[in-house]
Amino acid sequence: MLRDQFLRTFSFLAIFALFLNPLFVSAIGQKKTVSFERVDGSIDLVARGETAALLLDDKDWPGVIRAAKDLAEDFDRATGHGLTLKLQTAGATSATNSKFAILVGTIGKSTLIDGLVKSGKIDVSKITGKWESFQTQIVKDPLPGITSALVIAGSDKRGSIFGIYDISEQIGVSPWYFWADVPVVRHSSVYALDVVKVQGPPSVKYRGIFLNDEQPALTNWVKDNFPAGKYGPGFNHEFHSLLFELLLRLRANFFWPTMWDGMFSVDDPKNQETADMYGIVMSTSHTEPLSRSTKEWNVLGNGTWDYNTNSKNIQDYWVDGVQRGKPYENYWTMGMRGNGDNILSENVVTELLEKIVADQRQILKDVLEVDDLTKVPQVWCLYKDIQSYYEAGLRVPDDVTLLWSDDNWGNMRRLPSGNETTRIGGAGVYYHFDFVGDPRDYKWINTMQLQKVWEQLHLSYERMARQIWIVNVGDLKTLELPISYFLDLAYDFDTWGPINKVYDWEVAWVAREFGEEFAAETASIIDTYGKYAGRRKFELVDPSTYNIINYREAETVLQGWKDLYDRAQAVYTKVSHGAKPAYFQLVLYPVQAAYIVHDIYVSSARNNLYAGQSRNSANALADYVLKRFKDDHALTDQYHKLLDGKWNHMASQTHLGYSYWQQPMRNTLPPLAWAQLSENSLAGSLGVSVESSNGSVPGDNLYNAVSFSNNTLVLPVLDPFSSSQSRWIEIFSKGTDSFNFTIKPHNPWVKVNPSSGFIRSDSKDITDVRVEVSVDWAAAPEGYNIAFIDIFSSASYGNFGAPSVNLPINKTSIPSSFKNGFVESNKYISIEPAHASRNTSVAGAKYEVITQLGRTLSSVALYPVLAPTQTPPDSPRLEYDIYVFTASAKASITLYLAVALNQDPARHLKYAIAIDDAAPQIVQYISEAKPLDMPAGWSQAVIDTVWKSVTSHAITQAGKHTLKIWAIEPGVVFQKIIVDFGGVRPSYLGPPESFRA
Repeated sequence: MLRDQFLRTFSFLAIFALFLNPLFVSAIGQKKTVSFERVDGSIDLVARGETAALLLDDKDWPGVIRAAKDLAEDFDRATGHGLTLKLQTAGATSATNSKFAILVGTIGKSTLIDGLVKSGKIDVSKITGKWESFQTQIVKDPLPGITSALVIAGSDKRGSIFGIYDISEQIGVSPWYFWADVPVVRHSSVYALDVVKVQGPPSVKYRGIFLNDEQPALTNWVKDNFPAGKYGPGFNHEFHSLLFELLLRLRANFFWPTMWDGMFSVDDPKNQETADMYGIVMSTSHTEPLSRSTKEWNVLGNGTWDYNTNSKNIQDYWVDGVQRGKPYENYWTMGMRGNGDNILSENVVTELLEKIVADQRQILKDVLEVDDLTKVPQVWCLYKDIQSYYEAGLRVPDDVTLLWSDDNWGNMRRLPSGNETTRIGGAGVYYHFDFVGDPRDYKWINTMQLQKVWEQLHLSYERMARQIWIVNVGDLKTLELPISYFLDLAYDFDTWGPINKVYDWEVAWVAREFGEEFAAETASIIDTYGKYAGRRKFELVDPSTYNIINYREAETVLQGWKDLYDRAQAVYTKVSHGAKPAYFQLVLYPVQAAYIVHDIYVSSARNNLYAGQSRNSANALADYVLKRFKDDHALTDQYHKLLDGKWNHMASQTHLGYSYWQQPMRNTLPPLAWAQLSENSLAGSLGVSVESSNGSVPGDNLYNAVSFSNNTLVLPVLDPFSSSQSRWIEIFSKGTDSFNFTIKPHNPWVKVNPSSGFIRSDSKDITDVRVEVSVDWAAAPEGYNIAFIDIFSSASYGNFGAPSVNLPINKTSIPSSFKNGFVESNKYISIEPAHASRNTSVAGAKYEVITQLGRTLSSVALYPVLAPTQTPPDSPRLEYDIYVFTASAKASITLYLAVALNQDPARHLKYAIAIDDAAPQIVQYISEAKPLDMPAGWSQAVIDTVWKSVTSHAITQAGKHTLKIWAIEPGVVFQKIIVDFGGVRPSYLGPPESFRA
């Protein structure tokens, strides 16, 4: 039903997709085997209106034949000429009028392929017996009547399928052609290149997604598009067919179905059969043993979910699940959690779980009629409390895969260590792009920074967690980008796993979806989006997140989002009409949605500040926030109306107004405030505020009412090395009279811009004026001084006098010999770790910059990740020369470190730090925790997306010093360094980087 609706509009959209016409299109990161122009040695697949035959053995896997039908349709999508699929019977002569062909088959299942091997026309020794591998090449005279053929030989069922979809992708059919409406680029001709391509095995054996937390978006979308099932929404085989095709095109092979409102094997008896036919390996989530879903027990189970008191009924329930799945390819989930994804027990119940797993294994033996369980794929997910039982000594047989989990926020809790890396069943990763729970849900739109995903999965891969990678993707939609990256990384780690390959992947991904013309700019947009989104989940942003008075933080963050939106909108206007729906979904919508949300929260914070300062503009800001609230809804509505409502409900997740971990039932605004515009302020109409102060003058204010008639505000100290070489004053109306104002510094070396202006009191717009204050350092006096600035107005000051502002300055200098180091300003030094004065390596261990990772610039970490524990000071270190003016008994140094956890019980994450030649301080910044608990401070760390670790140091002399830091263990990721002599002001991101000589 939904597929038919899509296909009716697809050809129309494709007409407008002709903006891209490269010579080659390739599967992302893969060797090219297709051309759109004839070159030496190539053969015609579609040329001059003629098409190659598509030949398969009729006894090949049904899933291979089905995928070949997709390939035939993909040629029609790409060229307007579909291929004719012909199924050959063993021993029959090829019946085709084409002299060229695409010949597809699986070794051992296809007489076509086996015949070519036997005749010596192809050599498949490089893929025979390998997992999910394929080989493509041109073969002359493969069959009677065929001059040449592009031969795709698969080592197994999915090897053939991936070889088929490799061609589909190369001719311009994106895996997201249906699920994100990426248009197919039309070509008049397609040729196969005379190259041999050998692909596989994949880097990770089982790669897939988990559809989870499916309300309200996915469930309601399914209700709209598929017939309801007996027990709920229609998660039927038609729905899953669309999903399985996507997974295979993305080179995935593994799937956990919905668990809250779905029963995979009950909702539609064809579901398991369909998965097996397509070639998808079915499993069930961490809390659903032996192919039985959570909802199944709650609807159909007998008694309580308590193995101590109801084991017989639970065993019978599991037996039914195994019998039901016996004919199909399954990866059996073992163990048990509490019902509804809760903890199994308040205590560590290792004996109970050992018995549960033993009983489950006996069920598998009995029902599957096997004696050797090493041939039966089994997985035990060490999620939340289950990991604590493992740490307490619980063990399962070596043939059971240990699936290590992150903390639900993208930080792996544990990874294989010691002899765990050589277990027969191997190890895997359960990761999250979507989550419901503490400290807050995040399931609206993509908030994944791909560099963070890479950093954690790189650790996992190198630590031999390579058997299964499964990621919770919530409702699927809005997470298309990170899903693609996760699966590409799992499939081909050799290409995408090395450090700093994320942006290269983003360029390749955009080029596939939208063409080379827009690849660089759009890749930069999505890369920047990941950095901004990775600062803090959108559901955790509120009016207090970004500081609106210090370091221009909030306005800088908001301006960043606005600039990003403007860039995305500019590209959106240039892409073809047919590409616009996809560009909107994949690029513009998330950028615009995030900009609106940040605008709402920053503007509401300003509104409350302005109301406290009696500004007339508080009202205009309140009205603006209400407008942006409507914009938020309008954008959601635009998404839902796209393509005649194809994706209705998919953007319906609430995201404004969180008050605790669970989603709000309705989007709500933060509190807003209005000033009474019909009355004059007691201090007249003129208002003045300054940077880094909540106060305002003239008049009494909560933040500056030291004494009656307090009329002076003080700006932060300005010196030649300040990161910003100006400070701001704002002039505004807080009354009923319009007025002129004039700003007059007492000192000629102080500059103000503008120095005068006019403020309307009756305007419904914001008429506040920001005045930038700077210093002519060549004319300014040496040392510390205070500049006085008077502010005059044509309006009265009520019962108060004219206001004034003080600007402290500190004209300092550094020796000309001080180079490549950081200079103190305003009693602090802020450092981006990538800007080291020196970076030393020892015995192959070294520090690498991870481009873009982090909240501000980038990160630095120790590599390789399998390096042994380091011993400072005789180990690789980062050195930062600093020039200090404040001689202090104690300097406080705060390191911002990427959120991580102690993934190896024997090697806790630590760093060392010292000033000059002092002995290094060893810091274990992640505390020990009880088995069922997360470490102290974890909740705040994942909210802020950094650990903050503070040490004290003696810096008793002004002048040059050297700050040294060491990572004692791999996995320690440095993101920011702040040396505080008492001048750091509150902010979320920390002070901007200091002046670097």
